[in-house]
Amino acid sequence: MERPTKEQAQAAVKLLLEYIGEDTSREGLRDTPTRVVKSYDELFEGYAHDVAKVLNKKFHDISEYNDVVLLKSVSFTSLCEHHMLPFSGTVDIAYIPDGVVVGVSKMARLVDVFSKRLQIQERMTANIACALQKHLNPKGVAVRISATHSCMTTRGTLKEGSVLESSHFTGLYLDNHEKRQEFCNMIRKA
Repeated sequence: MERPTKEQAQAAVKLLLEYIGEDTSREGLRDTPTRVVKSYDELFEGYAHDVAKVLNKKFHDISEYNDVVLLKSVSFTSLCEHHMLPFSGTVDIAYIPDGVVVGVSKMARLVDVFSKRLQIQERMTANIACALQKHLNPKGVAVRISATHSCMTTRGTLKEGSVLESSHFTGLYLDNHEKRQEFCNMIRKA
């Protein structure tokens, strides 16, 4: 499928504005199609990033460190693929190294790569965990996402305050209940 041009995307935004009954010639909306397309370039920049490049800088001199590496409360905003409405929250990521670690900022960037795509939370959770497992080959990965979804709070069921929790485990976290419980205890600590 050939990607539409920027001008075609702007025309589509104008059409949607007209669909809801707006006058696209009024001052406040004249430049809206251009602004929306520009914002989409930013909101969906995750498609342009290669996970392998994000996780390419690894550190092997870790003095035989073999305990949990945990990054808590990485904030994100994404858009659901069902209604194209935002959902936002935090991601907790843990892994048990097997001779190699990655810089902490790389884990936060990994969250950005997957959150800056149309998605569902459950897939995003699995994608982050599987990417770390594939590119670092640790003994195990645990990822938990906690998010509020606009499609639940601003339309449809209108359930303000509802939070979706999802998790994905690989390796030791998948096979060992105690390791999984350790992760859950660590992310609950203030």
